[in-house]
Amino acid sequence: MYKEKIVNVATGEESWRDYTDAEIAEVKKFEAEIAQKQILRAEADAKKATAEAKLTALGLTTDDLKALGL
Repeated sequence: MYKEKIVNVATGEESWRDYTDAEIAEVKKFEAEIAQKQILRAEADAKKATAEAKLTALGLTTDDLKALGL
């Protein structure tokens, strides 16, 4: 499933090796961290969009929003 390509730059010879169980666990942990960060980013973006929409509904302009740091 998880493989690493090994290239001998001197000869150009290519070979493949399977990841160890520890390497696979590390990759899966990293993938889970990335997925969690993407979820948090999407939630933050949604909250920001909601806040901007509410402020715009109050009549604030985009310049006003920029001045507020949004």
